[in-house]
Amino acid sequence: MNDDINHIPSNTPDFQTELAEKLAELAPEAIADGKIDVEKLRELLDGDADESNERFGLFWPGKKRALRAAQQPTTATLKPDLENSKDWDTTKNVFIEGDNLEVLKVLQKHYHGKIKMIYIDPPYNTGKDFVYPDNFKEGLDSYLEWTKQLNEAGQKISTNSESEGRYHSNWLNMMFPRLRLARNLLADDGVIFVSIDDNESGNLRRLLDEIFGESNFVAAINHKSRGSVSNDKIISPNHNVIYVYARRFDVIYAGRKSIGLDPDLSGFNGLDERGAYKLVPVDGPGGARKGNPYYEFLGVEGYFRYSLETMQGLYDAGEIIRRGSTLQRKYYLNKAKQNRKTDTTWWDDAGYTSSATSALKALMGGPYFDSPKPVSLIERMLKQFTNKDSLVLDFFAGSGSTGHAVMRQNCEDGGNRRVILVQLPEPTPETSEARKAGFLTIPQVARRRLELAGEQLLSSATGDCAVGDNLLDVGFRSYRLSDTNFSKWQVSSDTPANELEQHLLELRESANDNATPADLFVELLLKQGYSLTEDIGDVSIEGLDLKTVLDADGDVAVLAYLDEHTKPTIDQLREIADSKPVRFVILEDCFQGDDELKTNLVQICKNNGIELWTA
Repeated sequence: MNDDINHIPSNTPDFQTELAEKLAELAPEAIADGKIDVEKLRELLDGDADESNERFGLFWPGKKRALRAAQQPTTATLKPDLENSKDWDTTKNVFIEGDNLEVLKVLQKHYHGKIKMIYIDPPYNTGKDFVYPDNFKEGLDSYLEWTKQLNEAGQKISTNSESEGRYHSNWLNMMFPRLRLARNLLADDGVIFVSIDDNESGNLRRLLDEIFGESNFVAAINHKSRGSVSNDKIISPNHNVIYVYARRFDVIYAGRKSIGLDPDLSGFNGLDERGAYKLVPVDGPGGARKGNPYYEFLGVEGYFRYSLETMQGLYDAGEIIRRGSTLQRKYYLNKAKQNRKTDTTWWDDAGYTSSATSALKALMGGPYFDSPKPVSLIERMLKQFTNKDSLVLDFFAGSGSTGHAVMRQNCEDGGNRRVILVQLPEPTPETSEARKAGFLTIPQVARRRLELAGEQLLSSATGDCAVGDNLLDVGFRSYRLSDTNFSKWQVSSDTPANELEQHLLELRESANDNATPADLFVELLLKQGYSLTEDIGDVSIEGLDLKTVLDADGDVAVLAYLDEHTKPTIDQLREIADSKPVRFVILEDCFQGDDELKTNLVQICKNNGIELWTA
């Protein structure tokens, strides 16, 4: 019977186990007694394996433990936060409050290989900014401990000061596991942008080389982030670096014609039977230079952009004309629209931090966030590296600039881009204007900013932003990171066997009494690989209250019965099966020890072609 019941996993994927399974499939002869024989694997690789003990790379104290932090599965879940959401039933955007290390693990099941663009602006390690509370403990335990202290003390408990030692190592230990998990989420044609300043720029570049591979480096963009001069420096630092890496550079390179800036469509004042055009030089300083072909054409002698044969063909087609002592070509508007302009690594017109601060202050009515990134900066990334249906992620969301940029870009081009934002519930400083205005945490600031930005876009002078037949999506589903809602899963992976046995004996019910049906359902969906924006609903069948997920056609994809206090009857279960869900989920404790009822349900689902899942 167990073969006909699918059991929902208690935690996120175990990457160490998955890697071992892949190696076993590729090289079964390297497996001995269920373990990988490293020496045998080295023999199989032969010349492709490095025999030297000396290595080139980035090494620091704690690196191995940081790697394990990325690989360690978590039982954490995300709880729906309807009170802090906007347009919950219709939006496809997500805002998550919690430690991004754990959240990135939770996202792995569904979002693996689905993210088109990641942008992050992590702490720059200046000695003053906040460092996430990992401390090499169980990730979720560390987060819950920190938030508990936050609720009691209402202040930061950790900064990374140079006086504390291992200054750079602490920062690398924070970034390493997060970037590894982020890489898993990128699609083959996906890219990641990471902003940084001089404090950790060199270390970040080497770290990204290691995680993404040097061959997947795209560019190091210099963003001119300030226009004023800092007189307390020998040389004023006026730019930040934005490193760009691809998940697969070969895929990005193959599609490079769709990457770049929008073409300049101004100046097309000429008109003939082929349409609007403007004249561009083909000779002289603006059109050709020394080293180009040199010849005489239409009485003009000099260097030309094209060969004589090509020039003749263009002339025959009516595209070359003489103006005075120069030759010019008709450049048609319809062709210009098809050609994107290649961008450079010098971004001096993507917005200053000061202008972004002023714009945010004007939007929110006060200076509630320091040094936000310009929306125009992120829009520039979106225009080049996303399409209208792309999924975007920012797991150091700050004030929500990325979410604002996605909404504004969708408004501009009619896109349906979706965004996932993740932000630690970092407290606002006690003496800050944000705290005085009632914003206790950064996520509160960010959510309010998104609400106001959406309202502004929808009420702009250009009218409502329309996407097809629908209004612009300016909503977001809010979630909070929390421990699992299931008591039987609330144990650490390293719990001693005797303690685990005692824990299981003490359990009376699967689910926590404080967990709502929505909490339970969302956790089960996440651990089965569903998204955070599923069409969730409620239905009553023969007196039983169930949760549902509908597919794109409105059919029932999932039905779930989650009331372990009320045992369903066999007739009620038959009625559920008659609704023909693709998948039926039921808590194990709903059977209340009735093995005959469980056996009958297995047979009912089997006869109706329904996947049966229990937790």
